[in-house]
Amino acid sequence: MDLLIFAVLGTLAIAAASQLSDRIGVAPALILLAGGTAVGFLPFIPAIELDPQLVLEGVLPPLLFSTAVSISTINFRRELAPVAVLAILLVALSAAVIGVVLALVVPGLSLAWAIAMGAILSPTDAVAISIARRLGVSQRIITVLEGEGLLNDATALVVLSSAVSAATSGGVSIGGVLGGFALAVLVALGVGWLVGEVSLRVRSHITDPTVDTVVSFTVPFLAAIPADHMHGSGLVAAVVAGLITGHRGPRMLPPAHRVASRTNWHTVELTMEGLIFLVMGLEFFGIVEKVDASALGVVRAIAVAVVAGALTIVIRALVVAPMLKVLSHRTARWAIHWQENEDAIHQFQNRCSAIVRGESEMPPVPWDRSPLAQVQRRLRRETNHESIARRALRLSSRVRRRGADLDYFAAEPLGTREGAVIVWAGMRGAITLAAAQTLPTTAPHHAFLLLVAMLVAAGSLTIQGLTLPALVRLVSPAMAGPADEEEKAAVISLLVNAARDVASVGAHGASQHAVPTVSTGAADPDTPGVQATTSMPELDKVSQAAPDPEDNESLSPATEQHGLVRREGNDIVVSPAAIAKAWADPTWRHDELAPMRERALDMIRAQREALLDAGDEGLYSADSLEHALDRLDFQEIMLTSEPH
Repeated sequence: MDLLIFAVLGTLAIAAASQLSDRIGVAPALILLAGGTAVGFLPFIPAIELDPQLVLEGVLPPLLFSTAVSISTINFRRELAPVAVLAILLVALSAAVIGVVLALVVPGLSLAWAIAMGAILSPTDAVAISIARRLGVSQRIITVLEGEGLLNDATALVVLSSAVSAATSGGVSIGGVLGGFALAVLVALGVGWLVGEVSLRVRSHITDPTVDTVVSFTVPFLAAIPADHMHGSGLVAAVVAGLITGHRGPRMLPPAHRVASRTNWHTVELTMEGLIFLVMGLEFFGIVEKVDASALGVVRAIAVAVVAGALTIVIRALVVAPMLKVLSHRTARWAIHWQENEDAIHQFQNRCSAIVRGESEMPPVPWDRSPLAQVQRRLRRETNHESIARRALRLSSRVRRRGADLDYFAAEPLGTREGAVIVWAGMRGAITLAAAQTLPTTAPHHAFLLLVAMLVAAGSLTIQGLTLPALVRLVSPAMAGPADEEEKAAVISLLVNAARDVASVGAHGASQHAVPTVSTGAADPDTPGVQATTSMPELDKVSQAAPDPEDNESLSPATEQHGLVRREGNDIVVSPAAIAKAWADPTWRHDELAPMRERALDMIRAQREALLDAGDEGLYSADSLEHALDRLDFQEIMLTSEPH
C-alpha cells in the first residue's frame, strides 16, 4: 500500500511540476529534484533506496529509445563525428583525469576505484537535454547534445566495469578494456538493428493503433535485454532500435499508428523522466545520514564534489574547443573541394538524369582530375540499363546529400558561441546516479562515493540548468527559427510536383485532352484545415491535382460549392485537405466522395514518399519536413477513418 501511495503522489507531483515549470520558467527536472530533496528531509519520511538495476534496465532503455525515435537521423549522421568525440574520447579522458585527482584527494581510495568513480561522473544525460531544448538554441547544438547523451553510457559503463575488475582482481589491461568496449558496441549495433527492423515489420501488420502502441512499449526491452546477456550495451541497443524505428517508421507504419504511438510515448517519457529526478531527491537524505556518521564526513564530500564537478566542465571545454576548430577546418576544406569541382558535379548530375531517362548520347564528362572518376568507371561496367539507372540514382542522391550537408554546415556553423553552450549544457543526471549505485558495497567509502556522485549530478542540474538561460543570452549562439520563405516554397514545390505526377498517371488514358494541373493557391482563412496553428498554412492547399474530367460526380454543385473541386479552364482541381474534412463530416454522402478520396490518398502517399526521400538526402530542415509530414498524416487519418 505504501508503494501505491508513493506512486500516486509521485505521478501527481510530476504533473504539477510540468505545469508549474511553464509559469516560473524552471525545468520540471529541477522542480522535482528540489521537491524530492525537501520531502526526503521531513522527519516522518523514511529513507528511500532505489535498486540501480531498475533504473539501468527498466527506466533508461525506454527513455533513450523515445529520444532516439524523435531525433532526426539525417542530422544525427551529420553530427556523428562530434558525437563520437564527446561520447568516447571525452568520457575516457574525463574518467582518467578525474580518477587521478580523486585518488590524490580522497584518503584510502586506490587509483582503480578512483577511475571507476571518474567513469560514473563522466557521461552526460540525454534526459537533461530537455533543459537546453526549452531555450530554443539551434538544432545542431541539440543534436550534438542528444547524440552524446544517447551513446556515452556505453563508454562509461565499460570503463566502470573494467575499473571495478581491476580494483577487485587486478587483471585488467588496456587491450581488454578496448576489446570490451568494441564488443559492447558491436553487439548493441547488431541486436538493436535486428530488433528495430523486425519490430517494424511486425507492427506494419497490426491494424489497431492501440495494439501497435502496446507492442512499441516492448521494443526497447527486446533490444536491451538480449544485448546485456550477450555482453553488449543494452542502452545502446535500445538507442539503435529507436533510430531504426524513427527513420523507417514513416515508410512502414500507418499514420494513425505513428500519431498514437508518439502521443503515448510522450506520456511515458514525461512520467519516467520525472520519476528519476523525484526519486533522486528523495534518496538524498538517507545517503547524507550515512556519510555524516562516517569518518570522511559531509563537508569533505561537498568539497570533493565541487572539485570533480569543476573538472568535468574544464575537461569538457578543453575537448570541445579543438574539436570545433577541426570540424570548422574540415567543413571549409569540403566547401573548397566542392567549389573546385562544381562544373564536373553539375555535368555528372546531368549525366545521371540522362541515364535514368534512357538517353544514350551524352557529352563526355571531365572526370580525369575529379574524385568522382571512379563513379564513371563503375557506371561503364554495368550492361543492364535498369541496373545502371538504379546505380545512377543512388550516386546522384549521394552527391546531392553531400551538397545538402555543406549547406547545413554553412547555415548553422558551430563556433565559439555555440561551443560555450555545448560545454555548459553537458549536465549529469540519471545515468550518473544509477551507475554510482552499481558500485560494489565492498568499495572503499561506498556511501561517500554515492554522495559525491549525487552532489555532482544535483549540482550540475541545478547550477548549470538554472544559469544556462543567462549564458545563452550572454553569448548569443545560433537559435532555432522557423523555416525561411525560400525553404517553404521549395517544400511546397516538392509536394506540388509529387501530386502532379500522381495526377498525370491517373489521367493518362482517361482523356488525352485532359491536362492534370496542380495549384497551390493563396492562403485562405476559409480553407479547410488547421491553418491557425501552423507556420506553413499553404500546405493544406498544395495537395491538389485534377481527376478525370469525365467523372461527373466530382463536378456536382455541392463539391464545387464546398471547395472540394473547382474548374480551371478545361481542368478540374481537387483539394485533398477539403476532401479529408468532408469525409469526416457525417452530413456528406460518402459514396459521392469515394472516387476523389482514393485520388487524394494516392497523392498524399506520393507526397509523403517525396518528403521522406528529400529527408534522406537532407535537402530541407528537419522541422520543415516534420511539419509537412504531420499535415499529410492528419489528412490521411481523416481520409482512412470509418464514415459516420
